[in-house]
Amino acid sequence: MERSETYHHRRLDCGVEFAALEMPGRFTAALNIRVAAGMADEPDDRLGLARIVEETISKGTEGKTARELSDAFDAIGAQTGSGVGRQSTVFRCTCLPEFVDAALALHAEMLRTPTFPDEFCDVAAQLALQELSALEDDPQELTAKLIAPHAYGARLGRHELGEKKTIERITRDDVTAFWRSHFAAPRMQVCIGGDVDVDAVAAAVEKHFAGFGDGAAPPAGEFPVEFSPGIRHHEKALEQEHIVMCWPGVAVTDAEHPVERVMLGILSGGMSSRLFTEVREKQGLVYWVGAWNEHPRGAGMMFAGASTTPARCDQTARTLLREIDRLAEDITQEELDRAKIGITAKMQTHGDITRARVGELAGDIYHHGRPIPLDERKRQIEAVTVEDVRRYLATHSRDRLCVQTVGPRALEDFHP
Repeated sequence: MERSETYHHRRLDCGVEFAALEMPGRFTAALNIRVAAGMADEPDDRLGLARIVEETISKGTEGKTARELSDAFDAIGAQTGSGVGRQSTVFRCTCLPEFVDAALALHAEMLRTPTFPDEFCDVAAQLALQELSALEDDPQELTAKLIAPHAYGARLGRHELGEKKTIERITRDDVTAFWRSHFAAPRMQVCIGGDVDVDAVAAAVEKHFAGFGDGAAPPAGEFPVEFSPGIRHHEKALEQEHIVMCWPGVAVTDAEHPVERVMLGILSGGMSSRLFTEVREKQGLVYWVGAWNEHPRGAGMMFAGASTTPARCDQTARTLLREIDRLAEDITQEELDRAKIGITAKMQTHGDITRARVGELAGDIYHHGRPIPLDERKRQIEAVTVEDVRRYLATHSRDRLCVQTVGPRALEDFHP
């Protein structure tokens, strides 16, 4: 009898929250380790510290040099990566199922016994300063950095690179102190997927992380979003004008989140989407245009953005908002169906399926506190109606916008 996919979720004795997705017949396994330590946990005068910890934690352990640790991962064919976010740091790995225990052991060694060599801490700080400087030449990313503190507040709106004056203050002692205070088994979520023995993997996690970080601080919980509406401009000599606007959306856990996803699919889900068709193709106003959402834990934010010529910045901003508002008036069933098909198809076809599914599982555990089966996720999307989208737009007002422009001209005739 063919085995089916099965979800597992439990709290281990060591404190780790563990989740697994059995995927019989898969040739790869995917591992996702999330630690509740992110930019929001940084001291106010050490912004950028979480990123430096994430960059340097793999640069040597009590038993291995950076090269030896890298070689050990290579020896089992593991592909690894990591990233720091607002409220957590994530470590990802894919490997063959027979090497899952070895991959866990190497991650445990890396997370539990890092040495943070001085030279690597110095290099990470210097690279952060170089990236900060390069940010001035990336207007799209610069616009995102500038709007974030007004969208989310000073704490949740921090940028991973920090600020020049705070990066320059960071020492190795700061790096080790942050790691010691925030890296611990009770602050971790470990998710695994593939053709694996779930009980054996859970036992390995228990073995490798028991007693880890007994003196660490408990997780801080959710940080409140502090939304500050207003129109702000950053003067910069550019040939293009970059515009980003945002307004509060819904959390991933909200019943209206599937409606928001479908609405975004209609607005910005491909070359047949409204913003691309109306703003770029028909009116020729922009070089790029899009809409998206972001989700700090327990909250949500909706974004729309475009790059255009300075002379057309006011018209572009007005058109962006008008197209979103107009959706409530003339959304069609055809548009709705196309967006839903696009979303559900992507659920099953994007990228490395094992890795993608484990990424979704990790997000479910982080936001919902439980696995969300693929069929349940699909049903939520398929149930969205035209009236749901209209109701969402009616109840989530866009009359208090946070708007950021970067370029040679400020908005002069835009009044949301």
